[in-house]
Amino acid sequence: MFGSPPVLIAVAHGSRDPRSAATMAAVIARIAAARPDLDVRLAFLDLSAPSVEQVVDAVAAQGHTHAVVAPLLLGSAFHARVDLPGLLDAARARHPRLRLTQADVLGPDARLVGALRDRVLEVVPNALRPSVSRRLGVAVAAVGSSSPAANARTTGVARALAALTGWQTEICFATAEPTVTAAVANLRARGADEVLIAPWFLAPGLLTDRLIATAPTLRHSAVIGPHPALTAITLDRYADAQIPLARTA
Repeated sequence: MFGSPPVLIAVAHGSRDPRSAATMAAVIARIAAARPDLDVRLAFLDLSAPSVEQVVDAVAAQGHTHAVVAPLLLGSAFHARVDLPGLLDAARARHPRLRLTQADVLGPDARLVGALRDRVLEVVPNALRPSVSRRLGVAVAAVGSSSPAANARTTGVARALAALTGWQTEICFATAEPTVTAAVANLRARGADEVLIAPWFLAPGLLTDRLIATAPTLRHSAVIGPHPALTAITLDRYADAQIPLARTA
């Protein structure tokens, strides 16, 4: 609407697991609380409601003229590069008076690695003490991709966590190689006395349950969820998406 900032449509992946949608709703609640001047809405790419189409249609029906669509995705894979742009192109055809701007994905961002560290510290509060950090091994567990290049980029998360904390780290994937079992074995071989699984996921679901079932005797930290870093990064992506418009205004 005239004079109001663009609507923020935060787009999550979606899951059949209701815990996922509930977690993302909590993320959106924190974003809305941080910016009460914004109209903040949650949409899902798949498997959960409301869909991107439903939210965009509602925004257009209410007379808004601009919305920034912020993907709540950790990487720039198929969903961010193909699925979401396709949905937005179709929405632009339906609503020519509604400007839709796609923001960048969340990662890579050092603040997310800091959030991952915080989730580990919730499980092992003294993990940054040198006597503990030298003995702790952290298997950073991500979803995995069919693209070796995408998996290689995700490996950087484990390296960044090691640089930030001094912990021994290994990357592993729920749907690709290396597996959790392989990562744990590597950490043991490197001398880790305790190994913890740190999920590189925004929300719990079937894949995080699979990680727990694969390593039931190990401790698992929580997903990133409604962490303050996620609020800050999403709002930064929202602001950055409007910079070209501001420069040309």
